[in-house]
Amino acid sequence: MVVAGAAARGPRSRVASFVDALVVELELRADALDARFGPPRRRPRLESVYLGGGTPSLLPADELERILTVVRTRYGLTARPEITLEANPGPDERGDPTALRRVGVTRLSLGAQSLDDTELRRLGRRHRRADVVDAMAGAREAGIPSLNLDLLYDIPDGRFGTWMATVDAALALAPDHLSLYALTLDDPDAEGLTGEGGDHLPTTAGARRWREAARPRQDEDRAAGQYHHAVVTLAAAGYRGYEISNWARPGHESRHNLAYWRRRPHEAVGPGAHAFDGLTRRWNAARLDGYVAALADDRLPPGGEAVTDAAAADAEAMILGLRLDTGIPLAAASAAPLQDHFVWALAMELVDVTPDDRIVLTTRGRLLSNELFARLI
Repeated sequence: MVVAGAAARGPRSRVASFVDALVVELELRADALDARFGPPRRRPRLESVYLGGGTPSLLPADELERILTVVRTRYGLTARPEITLEANPGPDERGDPTALRRVGVTRLSLGAQSLDDTELRRLGRRHRRADVVDAMAGAREAGIPSLNLDLLYDIPDGRFGTWMATVDAALALAPDHLSLYALTLDDPDAEGLTGEGGDHLPTTAGARRWREAARPRQDEDRAAGQYHHAVVTLAAAGYRGYEISNWARPGHESRHNLAYWRRRPHEAVGPGAHAFDGLTRRWNAARLDGYVAALADDRLPPGGEAVTDAAAADAEAMILGLRLDTGIPLAAASAAPLQDHFVWALAMELVDVTPDDRIVLTTRGRLLSNELFARLI
């Protein structure tokens, strides 16, 4: 959920009402967990907290502390939890890193997207490369233990040389973690995700026009080359590509990311948030008005849920496991028709079998993973 402009700052800011609603939802969800499993002392404590899905660095430090206090009290945290906060690198959006560290943030994820000013302007970003450099330096000085940079490839009209320079510039900043994503220009309205109970906000007319104009200027071959270059360069620099889109120095793999890929249960609150209890996936509608109105009356916000049947759960576990560099056990592919799919994948050099009998994606397999995953569903 993203709130911007006057809704985020000034006399018409909706930040206070949003945080009030978020705290109420945290309490209501905790009540449900208490009723089902008992109080926090009787159930596993949270290993990670992720504050993201927008720009939570715009929240004042005392509001962040208020949220984290409820989490500690009602859910419980392990002795050394990973607490991640997403931030934009611009000076008016990155927040105060010293205050963030004081309230408990252990991991800062900066949405750099590119380290080329021309590309940043093309993407409509307000920050520039110098802002990313300053944000990284400030976070290091504040003592935040782990820093991530988000970068985009397959930017419309992007040049391979520009991508190479961005990767080199990112490595020069010595991040502990890098997340690299192909720019997706999908249409959530056409996919039916933006209705009253949808987990996406409607696309604005301006954004729709930009996407329609930008989509033809992307290039799959260029994207594949950019990804392959990153794989080779980051490995040479000592980063482990532990997941299709994520690289880390040893010990800095995102615990929160890994929880998703390993299908571990997770709670989630806020507009557009998705939760999973091991069987049922639940989501909140993305619209802020409905979210705040429901919680002002101590009611859970609108949204939906879907139960995963056994066959779908098995396929999902296999697909998510293959996203990781540890892959899945060879035995998991022994039954028909899965065996046929993996024989095809081996012949196409999309997967390999390790000496300890695990199936892992090759770099080519990572690039073409959707073709294999579609066969496994």
